[in-house]
Parts: sequence; C-alpha cells; structure tokens
Amino acid sequence: MPDLIVHPAERPLIGSVPVPADKSIAHRALLLAALATGQSRIRGGTLGGDVLSTVGALRAMGVLVEEPSPGDLVVHGAGLSGLRAPGGPIDCGNSGTTMRLLAGILVAQRFAARLVGDPSLSRRPMDRVAKPLRLRGGRIEGQLDPRKIGEITAPLDVGPLPEPHVLSSIEHELPVPCDQVKSALLLSGLYADGPTFVREPLVSRDHTERMLTALGVPIDSVGAMVCLDAARFSGALPAFELDVPGDLSAAAFLIAAAQIVPGSRVTARRVGLNPTRTGLLEVLRDMDDMDGSVAVEIKGEALGEPTGDVHVASAASGGGLRAGRAGGELASRAMDELPILLGLGARARGLTEVFDARELRAQETDRIAAMASVLGAFGLRCEERTDGLLVEGRPDRPLDAADVDSRGDHRIAMTAAVLGLAASGPTRVRDAGCIATSFPLFVGTLRALGARIEVEGARAA
Repeated sequence: MPDLIVHPAERPLIGSVPVPADKSIAHRALLLAALATGQSRIRGGTLGGDVLSTVGALRAMGVLVEEPSPGDLVVHGAGLSGLRAPGGPIDCGNSGTTMRLLAGILVAQRFAARLVGDPSLSRRPMDRVAKPLRLRGGRIEGQLDPRKIGEITAPLDVGPLPEPHVLSSIEHELPVPCDQVKSALLLSGLYADGPTFVREPLVSRDHTERMLTALGVPIDSVGAMVCLDAARFSGALPAFELDVPGDLSAAAFLIAAAQIVPGSRVTARRVGLNPTRTGLLEVLRDMDDMDGSVAVEIKGEALGEPTGDVHVASAASGGGLRAGRAGGELASRAMDELPILLGLGARARGLTEVFDARELRAQETDRIAAMASVLGAFGLRCEERTDGLLVEGRPDRPLDAADVDSRGDHRIAMTAAVLGLAASGPTRVRDAGCIATSFPLFVGTLRALGARIEVEGARAA
C-alpha cells in the first residue's frame, strides 16, 4: 500500500475545489433507485470505494447500473419486489452503510443472501441492526464476536422471508443514535404490514427520511422520533434524478488544512449542508477568534438536501484557534469529523475535548485510540478516555514531524496528512491507500491548493 510524504506548508493554500459525492446520500439514492420503477439518474462526480461497493451489490442482485460517463450512473429500477437472488456472497467492501442498509431491504426478500466485507468491516458490530430486524420477523444471523458476548459480526446471512409472511410493524428505541440502523428499519418498513416507529436518544443524520419524503413516502418526524406509515404508502417508488451534493465529511479535511496554514483561502463547492451533518461547522464557530473565518453560502437543494459553498480563511492569519468542545448532540452530528476536529485542537490554544463519542471505538478502527496515537506522534499531550479524547494544543510552534500508521482508516490517514502541513519536517503517513474509500482525489486536491505531498509505493488514491 502507498505511503504519503507530507511536507510542511511553505505557502498558503489557495483555490476553489469540488469534493467527492456525499457517501451517505449516494448510498441511499442508489438503493432507492434500485427499488424504484423506471430509470433513475444519479450524478455524483468522483465516487469513492464505499459507494462502488453499493453499486456492485445492486448488480449482484440483477439491477442494471450503467455509467455512461465517469460518475454518472443510470439505475434501471427493479421495483420493490424485483431484486434477484445473488449468485454468491455480496461483497460490501469496507462500507458499513452498504451492509447495514442492505440488511434492511434483504430481510423482506424471498431469497437468502450472504453479506461479506473486508477485514475491517468484518470486525464491526452488527447486532445493533440484526436485533430490531429480527423483532419485526426478519431472519438475519452473523458470526459470534469473541471479543464481546452477545455481539455478532459479518458475514451476515439474511433471509429468506417465507411465503406468505410479511414484516410486522415495530416500535423500536435505539440505545445510541445510529442513522444506519434507523435507515435499515425505515427501508424494511417499505415492506411491512404496519407502521415503523424509531426513537433515538438524539437526532442522527436524516438523509433517509428526507429522500423518502421527497419520493412521496409518508414519513413523520417529531424531534428524535420518526415514523413510516405503511398504510399510507402506495407500494411503489418513482424514478428520479439527483445531483449528489459534495460530502461535508470530505470537505472537513480541506477546511482544517486551510484553517491551520497561514494566509490560506479555500472554497469547497456545492457541499451538502444538512443540519444533522454540520456539527463541525458549529464547533469551528466557537473555536474561531476571527469570528468569520468559515462562511457558508446556501445555493440550492437536492431531494430535500440543502447544498452550497463553504468558504474558509486561515484562522492562523488572525487570532488563531481557541480550544473547542464537542459532546452530546453536537458530537453525534459531527461523528465522522471528530478525528479532524481533534487535529484542529492540536493547533488551538488550550484543551480541546471530544466526549459522548464512544461510537468512535466501533468504526473502521478504534478512532479514539488511533487519534491518541496520531497526536502523540506529532508530539502532543493528550488523554484518552472511554468515550472521547482530550488534547492540549500547540499553536505557537510547529508540530513534530511524525511517522503515522493509518491503521487502514481513511479518516485517520487524512487527519495525519493535514497535521503534516503544520509539522517541523516531512511526515510519513503509512498505508494511505485507504483514503480512496471516501476521497480518491485527496492528494491531487491538496496539491492543486498548493500543498507538497509525495506518494511512495503503489499508486495512491
């Protein structure tokens, strides 16, 4: 796998750039297009490996997905009952979203399917989605996890749902906010004989609800409760067209790079600005002594998703960054961005704290432990906690040049690369090929903005 050699920034980062299609939206659009009647067109620009895993899964079940030009997908919908039994295991790659959301659809099918993933995905917890799907009559089994009693992991064996049974109504309360489990239940609710109620402790990202509503599915939301009323559902989804917004989680790394490199001015174009995803921007407003180094310009909407440009000026050019805190609902709305938020804390005055984020330990890697290792490699003092991390910033002098192992996690790799821009010498990020799962053009985009990054080994993403 390739390594990145990141050199300290010698000049400001300047430019206006696109970011990859929002993975969360693209996954859901592809799945709903496959279940719709007619041809849907999904334009997503640069598609990462995770989204391509969903494309591959749909093709394995007989759905025709064409790509007339790069990033332009035409999905020939099979309808709610038109999926076919796959000829072998369905490979979800590194994508937990693919596996968990597909499980919600497959429990209602009359055929059996096995969902498999790479070693990283095969370690991630799956009982959280399997349990509620079983409660409504679905069949789903996994491998017992020797690390935790009662937990299962992939491979997952899902279905079949025997004739003439259908999935039952359900009222389920999630112990922790999880948009993937919520989405799996809502997708299964398209096949149910009664309503699907899901309650969360806090509101998680709501892409599925927005998209279903835009397609005419009866969805009611009140606070952290959402209901899909099967009795009012027509039983068919219409085809649609969608220009997938850019991924704010990918833009976060460009935002952070611009913040910590003096004199920088960067714009991330046509980014998704769903309020359930903008927690990082709210934390940055509190950390910003310039009071305006990050500006959002809303320009449109796509299937219920607000979109716009994010303009960033370097905080290092003004008063700098002060320490920030993210916990509770704010941490939930910034879960994917918490690693790079901790990276920003490395250049802020005082102690930056992330808490109420135990979910970070169950992602591609244990991101709390991984970030403690990364921050320590750059010479920073940090305190690892059960549900988060505390880091003491060093804004007044460069970070130590570091040698960092990504642990196969794209967000850890990109966070380390951004911190390398503020180091005293070249930083090596090992096993950086994982970046392709979410931001295939990450290196090229940073180079276009003025960063100096070299790639060693195999061809990098």
